[in-house]
Amino acid sequence: MQEEILINATPREVRAALLSDGVLQELLVERVSRSSLLGNIYKGRVKRVLPGMQAAFIEIGLERTAFLHASDVHTRDTDEADDARPTDIQQLLSDGDEVLVQVSKEPLGTKGARLSSFITIPSRYLVLRPHRPGVGVSSRIEDEATRERLRSELTALVGEDAPHGFIVRTAAEEATVEQLEADRLFLQKLWQRISSSFADQPGVACIHADVPLAVRALRDLVHRPIERIRVDSADCFDGMLEFAQEFMPELFPVIERYEGRRPIFDLYAIDDEIDRSLDCKVNLKSGGYLIVEQTEAMSTIDVNTGAYVGRTNLEETIFKTNLEAATAIARQLRLRNLGGIIIIDFIDMQAEHHREQVLNALEAALAPDHARNQINHVSPLGLIEMTRKRTRESLEHMLCEPCVVCSGTGHIKTPETVCYEIFREILRQHRQFPLGELVVLAHDEVVELLLDEEAGYLAELEELTGRTIRLQAQNMQLQDAFDVVPM
Repeated sequence: MQEEILINATPREVRAALLSDGVLQELLVERVSRSSLLGNIYKGRVKRVLPGMQAAFIEIGLERTAFLHASDVHTRDTDEADDARPTDIQQLLSDGDEVLVQVSKEPLGTKGARLSSFITIPSRYLVLRPHRPGVGVSSRIEDEATRERLRSELTALVGEDAPHGFIVRTAAEEATVEQLEADRLFLQKLWQRISSSFADQPGVACIHADVPLAVRALRDLVHRPIERIRVDSADCFDGMLEFAQEFMPELFPVIERYEGRRPIFDLYAIDDEIDRSLDCKVNLKSGGYLIVEQTEAMSTIDVNTGAYVGRTNLEETIFKTNLEAATAIARQLRLRNLGGIIIIDFIDMQAEHHREQVLNALEAALAPDHARNQINHVSPLGLIEMTRKRTRESLEHMLCEPCVVCSGTGHIKTPETVCYEIFREILRQHRQFPLGELVVLAHDEVVELLLDEEAGYLAELEELTGRTIRLQAQNMQLQDAFDVVPM
């Protein structure tokens, strides 16, 4: 599998696309008007403690106050004994306290950012955990010999009595001792600078922001050997080269400056793929399709055979559709950045071994996903329930807003429904006001229906009310909007 990263940068927006064999797998978008806050570290002030919610609202200089739960409050004096750790938010925080916090979840919709005072600072190979001693290794490194080697090497570098802990990242699977040591020293210096900034800063402020998206793409999207990284901006190109030279020298030769005439995303029709990822329907190569619905509470994915009729029997047709859908679903979760609770409704399968194979295929397809996910077995209703860590807004929330016509429901009233509403409004005005002629202003299709199928009842209304009813089509009127105006 050949992987490639494309970086498209303009003065107001930067986009990073990860492709596998020319197919878009993941997209990161950052705009000047909505810069990413994830991972930023702030000096905050407790605005209000809420004992009933075991949480506090923290002022960090954003439009909305951020949310800090009691379970996310770090207390240095109780690190050694978790059972002695206070659990009451009133014992942990008071109004006006100054705290060092990190954004663990971006603001989503009307909700403010989610905070944690368990600070983590990532670099290429390591993650620093201030005031939490110990060495851990990413669970994605599966080879036990490699895990033990990395743990022992880093423990020797850190020392037994080190005040801070480290986690070895997946990218460090083949890292040398020298590379681990360089990362460790860099993170310790960075933490010293953050600690000094917290002490010196007189008020609420951001004291450490994550690296720009183009550099973040190098750090977070590259987990295996990559064919090439192409960027169409000179500034981004220079910044990425500088970062790679210092922290990821193995990537230095594959970073290229793209100067072609065609827009860089046109090379693989990425913009078309983004448009398709905003559609609720996803077509499968076999002829089947997925329906992806995103709501406030959860996301649901329904699998359908569609035009695929198979060649042998119904069970085999369903099994093959579900297998193809499992791979497509994993890709859509990454591409759309869906998080939280996800319910997948595969087509019902009778054979137990078919259900197991589809579940295994879904787990395998989700393995490259950097977001933590957990899949449960098939429920009694034949549904697969899973969760995927939500840290930033989904692609839909980033690029779209609720429709002004349907207010985000995906539905508008039919012309027939609007006709009946007009009839009720005419009767309401007739009973309440001494009116003369009435003019109905409505959408073209509504007026056409009133003059055709509903013309008989409209005539009855004129006779009942004793008033002339005139219709006027409005080209710019929304289909489910109308006015009944007395003249």
